[in-house]
Amino acid sequence: MRRREFIAGLGGATAWPLMAGAQPADRMRRIGVLTGTAEDDTDYQARHAAFLEVLQQLGWTDGRNLRVDTRWGSGKADNIRRYAAELVALAPDVILSTGSSTTGAVLRATSVVPVVFAIAPDPVGSGFVDSLSRPGGNATGFMQFEYSLSGKWLELLKQVAPHVTRAAVLWDPTITAGIGQFAVIQSVAPAIGVEVSPINIRYADEVERRVAAFARSSNGGLIVTASALSTVHRDLIIALAARHKLPAVYYERSFVTAGGLISYGPNFLDNFRRAAGYVDRILKGEKPADLPVQAPTKYELAINLKTAKALGLEVPQSLLARADEVIE
Repeated sequence: MRRREFIAGLGGATAWPLMAGAQPADRMRRIGVLTGTAEDDTDYQARHAAFLEVLQQLGWTDGRNLRVDTRWGSGKADNIRRYAAELVALAPDVILSTGSSTTGAVLRATSVVPVVFAIAPDPVGSGFVDSLSRPGGNATGFMQFEYSLSGKWLELLKQVAPHVTRAAVLWDPTITAGIGQFAVIQSVAPAIGVEVSPINIRYADEVERRVAAFARSSNGGLIVTASALSTVHRDLIIALAARHKLPAVYYERSFVTAGGLISYGPNFLDNFRRAAGYVDRILKGEKPADLPVQAPTKYELAINLKTAKALGLEVPQSLLARADEVIE
């Protein structure tokens, strides 16, 4: 069921009207899209469809006055670097990147082609832009969240499973976003009374082995941080949490709809819709340097009661009252 919003979006976010209109017909425009996920990822497909839908509402139709070239990195750094170079070589009018790893790869490949990132935590700290209000370079877009949000995941884990005193944090240490998220979780852990330990999420067999080893001791739980690799290994992570009876907190609701326990994070579909608006503005002549980076406008708390029951957990009414979505 849908409930009221858990928290308002970070300040300063604005939207714009979706006004369709005739676009210049003198030449076909070209967009490159680089995502770190796999091509068969259904959640990314939905976001990509939302992006194209808004572009069409704004007058841009793939195959008519627009060509869209898409590459999928499947969570592999070598793929992402190669595809970033491929897209830049196509000389597109703008590139849409969909994560920290892809945005970094594209910006290393070009300082000229305009780049719009649909999802990027801490774009200033990652070096993607000079500032949120005045990006300054060839990139702008939409934040995933501030790193401080990561501390909320540990708080939620303790709320939904008060017995937890140990948490394994699944992260990608090769990206700035992974380091930033883990640092915040580590900093708040002593006050919450939970000992945290990292698990590199790069290889599936390593994740399976290390989660199994972690689960041999009692009172454990999981926190899954945001990365392309988390998405690639989503089904495995959810299965491991169920197999080892580990309560887990995720950064995005798709994990909960797929069987995970609880999630808290932005609405990524909304980010992709808004990114289409920035792409439209760039195609019409505006510069990324002049378009401020915007924060999410929607944050969602999702809870899977069926999973909670399987874990023997009773979700507090205070959490249920604040949830945007409860799966029964």
